[in-house]
Amino acid sequence: MVSQSDGEKPPTLGDLAKAAGVSKGTASNVFNRPKLVREEVRVRVLETARGIGYRGPDPMGRMLSAGRANAIGVATMEPLAYLFEDPFARRLMAAIAQDCQAEGVGLSLVSAAGEDDLAWSMESALVDGFILFCLTGAKRLIQRSRERRLPFVALDLGGDDETLSVVGIDNVEGARRAARHLVDLGHRRFVILAMETTSNRFGQREEGEAVEYHASRNRLAGYREVLAEAGIDPSTVPVFETLSDDPTVHAAMEALFSADARPTAILAQSDRIALIALAWLKARGICVPGEVSLVGFDDVPEASLSDPALTTISQPIEEIGRRAVRLLMKISRTPHAAPRRECLDTRLVVRGSSGPASAG
Repeated sequence: MVSQSDGEKPPTLGDLAKAAGVSKGTASNVFNRPKLVREEVRVRVLETARGIGYRGPDPMGRMLSAGRANAIGVATMEPLAYLFEDPFARRLMAAIAQDCQAEGVGLSLVSAAGEDDLAWSMESALVDGFILFCLTGAKRLIQRSRERRLPFVALDLGGDDETLSVVGIDNVEGARRAARHLVDLGHRRFVILAMETTSNRFGQREEGEAVEYHASRNRLAGYREVLAEAGIDPSTVPVFETLSDDPTVHAAMEALFSADARPTAILAQSDRIALIALAWLKARGICVPGEVSLVGFDDVPEASLSDPALTTISQPIEEIGRRAVRLLMKISRTPHAAPRRECLDTRLVVRGSSGPASAG
């Protein structure tokens, strides 16, 4: 048996079949559907493949012949590291990966730092469709997906475009639940720690400024609606925009707690922000919930492990991931089906970080 030499044309599947004394179909099944091939034949073909230097079917050729890549992409404008560092993103990606494995499809991560990177990354991705992680840059992700002419599912219900297939939650109602919980505990001095509302900006927001990102805008609307119902003028409630990281959350907390009238209630638009704020308070001996109550949003695993454990709005993160994979698979098989919008419920999880407002 002769192996491949430098400069020679790589052996083909036909070469392998001839060398192993089997049909081309049987040789193909060894790599693609091994359960259909008897064990002794499979072993012989694989040994022959090693002997002649055959490395298996060409993925690009397989994709072209089948008309499918048998993989889906998760596209985001966030840095790729965000998908592994952020508690919410980590939990979401784990669920997506598990469902992809169950469906027998591959998973590709598509991240872009800018418009040019996004165009190239999405155009070159070998996938059958995209799940769009629309924390930021939703319009650009949607535009590029449409230009690629591949099916896609957006992880956001903030927009009103009925032509999109979307899986998400009612952010307004979730935020209402968080604010109502603190109002019912007697709190009147509130502050809101927000996620990014517009790309790469942070600091205290002025009343009436536009909010670009859906989740931030809708959670802010839900908080303000309940505060207004309670007789609290929303325009008097400070909103500090953060980048969901230590420096910007710490800067917000420094500004808040150097004021004469400290807040007794903090509404954080994500658990990541809430947990950073909680650590800041604890390091300075500010009692939670004795002096200030704190409510997050997401219910990431770390929320139940903090000290005190974090009161938060729980959204079904894993179910969102699973629904997105299954909806995308369905759309890819029935490309002319009407768009579907799946809205999952949220719930308030009361833990140790919230309590009655102090008399002072």
